[in-house]
Amino acid sequence: MLNFSRWAVAAILLPLVIGILCAVPTFLPDATVAKLPGFMQTRVNLGLDLAGGSHLLLEASTQDVAKQRLANMEEQVRTELRRGDPRIAIGDISARDGKLSFMVRNPAQVDAAVERIRPLTQGAGLTGQRDFNVEVVNSSTIVITPTQAGIDNAVKSAMEVATEVIRKRIDEMGTREPTIQQQGGNRIVVQVPGLQDPKALKDLLGQTAKLEFKLVDMTANPSEVAQGRAPVGSEVLPYPGNPAGPPVIAVKRQVMVSGEDLTDATQGFDQNNQAIVNIRFNGSGGRKFGQVTSQNVNRPFAIILDGKVLSAPNINEPILGGSAQVSGSFTVESANQLAIALRSGKLPVALTVVEERTVGPGLGADSIRAGLIASIIAVVAVAAFMFLSYGRFGVYANIAVAINVLVILGVMGILGATLTLPGIAGFVLTIGTAVDANVLIYERIREERRRGRGVVQAIQFGYKEASRTIFEANVTHAIAGGIMLALGSGPVKGFAIVLLIGIATSVFTAVTFTRLLAARWVRTKRPTEINI
Repeated sequence: MLNFSRWAVAAILLPLVIGILCAVPTFLPDATVAKLPGFMQTRVNLGLDLAGGSHLLLEASTQDVAKQRLANMEEQVRTELRRGDPRIAIGDISARDGKLSFMVRNPAQVDAAVERIRPLTQGAGLTGQRDFNVEVVNSSTIVITPTQAGIDNAVKSAMEVATEVIRKRIDEMGTREPTIQQQGGNRIVVQVPGLQDPKALKDLLGQTAKLEFKLVDMTANPSEVAQGRAPVGSEVLPYPGNPAGPPVIAVKRQVMVSGEDLTDATQGFDQNNQAIVNIRFNGSGGRKFGQVTSQNVNRPFAIILDGKVLSAPNINEPILGGSAQVSGSFTVESANQLAIALRSGKLPVALTVVEERTVGPGLGADSIRAGLIASIIAVVAVAAFMFLSYGRFGVYANIAVAINVLVILGVMGILGATLTLPGIAGFVLTIGTAVDANVLIYERIREERRRGRGVVQAIQFGYKEASRTIFEANVTHAIAGGIMLALGSGPVKGFAIVLLIGIATSVFTAVTFTRLLAARWVRTKRPTEINI
């Protein structure tokens, strides 16, 4: 137990040295850290409660998901019945009361139409149900109704996609270490340290960035459109910037080209020096855009963002080349935000801000100061107690505690973990409990000496017999920390991270490192008694 080869000494000291070196950049200015080698640019990031920043709680509308699924199904039905052989002619598709209905012009083709539509439905997770029910009404009318299981499954999928889209948008802003996590079935928590003005964040995340190009319905009656009524197959959308009429316009429901076909979007200026967004389509989108504009020359074409018409320019000539411009009375900032939103992809569901909170850097500084004071008091009190109680061996324990603190910071820096206020509480708790293992070992050494064992044997048995108890006690702590990490969120997770790292490092430093120091003292001094 007290014999260490050179390889064993190196295996013990090397991870400690690496941990300490990785902790050093946390205490250095940014300019100094930038000059260090890449492997040493590891720093502990401060959470929202320490660095200050913005906290938003976003909520998704399940009705929006259901409406979008219905629109997607309508498009698929049109395509499937049109391209089959033979082609099945149908009347206009009605989307009312949350379901689709249409009439098959030839009653003899009703069964064939149902057979083509059923494969468009899918299983709703593990529920055993389909996401849509397809049924025939009045012998020639087909009704497609979404099921609740299908809606629930779609909401779950939409929230997962929305979380990733939000993460991409925030990363585009150049922010560091944001916290983005799903809460419940339809909410997302967003915390961005260092961002004191949440308005830009709200504007960016509030945009669904659902970009669509649709044809304007020129057959619609203007008086009915003003009252919110549109012909079958069309819909009325708000047009706040309409220069020549009411703030609403009728457009075809069928999407000709969508934002899903985009490959890039950048902010730019038009010939009048007005801010615009330049977009570029992929190969498929470019072909569709060129085909649609070629077939509809001299007809207006609506550019729609999040259900609102930005502009409805006239198609003077085919627009080929796979690129276009989106205009709509943008400022440079709003055009840039739209470009970011389009590049990161559209949100599959509209999100609204239900909670907003801003944490000032002053509060974070006070929290850090209070945490440091608590940590210093804890270190001094523990160090004094250990020295007075165990003398030389207490000094070994204190050295282990000091190294343990630095190694925890180094490991957090390597993992890219974020330190929060509960994390500081975890630090203080780790400092207080880091010497528990040493107390068990030293008391066992005292007991072995009272039994008459020699110095070397007492130390060997003290470390050997206490190690089993230390291991079992820390396993229970690790289980509790693991449960908090897996099931907790926010402050609970921050506390659990520091606790788990502290358990691993404190056991290593308190048992293995102090045993190395004790072994070196025994071999060098060959004591006949232990003042412990």
